[in-house]
Amino acid sequence: MGKSQIDYATVFHALPGMVALLTPDLVYADANEDFLRLTGRTREQLLGRYIFDVFPENPNDPASAGMRETQASMQRVVATGERDTMALLRYDIEDPERPGHWVEHYWSPVNAPVLGPDGRVVLILHRVEEITELIHARGETDRDSSRARVLEAELYTRSRELQEINERLRRAQERDREVALALQAAMLPAPPPVGHHRAAVRYRPAVGTLNVCGDWYDLVDLPGDRIAVAVGDVVGHGLEAACVMGQLRSALSAAARVTDGPARALEALGLYARHVDGAESTTVVKIFIDWGTHTLTYSCAGHPPPALLHPGGTVVFLDQATDPPLGAGLENVSRPEASTAFAEGATLVLYSDGLIERRTEDIDVGLARLADSLVHHGRADLEALADALLADLLPPTGNTDDTALVLIRL
Repeated sequence: MGKSQIDYATVFHALPGMVALLTPDLVYADANEDFLRLTGRTREQLLGRYIFDVFPENPNDPASAGMRETQASMQRVVATGERDTMALLRYDIEDPERPGHWVEHYWSPVNAPVLGPDGRVVLILHRVEEITELIHARGETDRDSSRARVLEAELYTRSRELQEINERLRRAQERDREVALALQAAMLPAPPPVGHHRAAVRYRPAVGTLNVCGDWYDLVDLPGDRIAVAVGDVVGHGLEAACVMGQLRSALSAAARVTDGPARALEALGLYARHVDGAESTTVVKIFIDWGTHTLTYSCAGHPPPALLHPGGTVVFLDQATDPPLGAGLENVSRPEASTAFAEGATLVLYSDGLIERRTEDIDVGLARLADSLVHHGRADLEALADALLADLLPPTGNTDDTALVLIRL
């Protein structure tokens, strides 16, 4: 059977209802026939022009907010890549045949993203349901017309109330974001210098959450030419998970300074976690790096295995000392521990599961993707390598899980 040939441009122009396409700069790229007819504008008056140059705010109505709300909705679509449905909107339009005469319109708009191959918004699909006639109820009896006017006033009032609520929510969300950023900076500061060795860290919260999460990283100086590094993951998102994360991160950091290895440090953390609400099922990996003996000693509590990129370009996963997450058993048990040698110039990569796991894939697929990316970019500067891993492994529109990443050049 031959491939169906559909003229999508013709389909677009024939769509029922008002539909227009705008660029991310809010410039008209196209509009269907109903949009032109119901707005009283020609194609030449629209295409290539900024939306609010074509449809400015009614200067005779100082309380009008249609332009501001439409602009905010479209900018949200560009920023998030998600559809935005607006509340009932009054937007007056100047009659093109009677300059200075503004016609009352009531619209129910929806703005949706059109994504390009890289996942970025390339167009905004602006669909408008025209309900002015329903509001005005023209052609009814005087009594029905009066009722329609009452309904119009009530709908307009409710719309204004919804707009005020949305604005208050926006301000509250902005305040929450500022608090979250301050909390993130306090709990996950930039890593301290690790002697003459180089480290790079990255932190990405899940899409749709505050800018804090339950993932963490930590680097601790130890006596001699040694450091301890950890990455952990508390179940959940947001402030509650971040508070649990802060307690466990501090406890493990202290335990690393007084124990003789990563396994003992995780055992101490497991005992502590039993007294912290929300700490159960936390995963964490701890590694002691000793440059004097060129060895890595590690222990893993239910966490994805760290990756070691050898100078020759091969990748191995440190998976020989894996145990269940914190609090998974009824009793605290001894943790396994393993050691491996490393060569100068190797790269150690610790991460949380948000970097590799996808709901529709086996974890081995994500691990293979990480190994391929490391081999491909492994010779890059450490900061560039961290950025390349995130670009290769995380979805361009953001991930549904938090991600922490630590790289150390050995």
